[in-house]
Amino acid sequence: MKMYILIKDDVPEGFAILAAAHASLAAYLKFKEDPDMQHWISGTFYKVVCKVTNKEFQKAKTVEDHVVLTESALDHTEVAIAFKPREEWPKPFRFYKLYR
Repeated sequence: MKMYILIKDDVPEGFAILAAAHASLAAYLKFKEDPDMQHWISGTFYKVVCKVTNKEFQKAKTVEDHVVLTESALDHTEVAIAFKPREEWPKPFRFYKLYR
């Protein structure tokens, strides 16, 4: 079971790091009562952070159970999206580029 966090590829690195941290917490707070979240948090709570294009970001927003984060210092632009942890992920998630 793992949580995916997607960061837009045009977000400056410093903001991307903050967005990833905020995204993890925002997803936990939004879904903390959900059984899948409870199962995830009781274990190793794996996270996968990926860098995605705007097109990939917009398509990912159609997947259920997520929270979108904005950055006030970037004119409230959407910068990240975090998904409730799950066992199985839609196929595109396997091809997103890991954030390095």
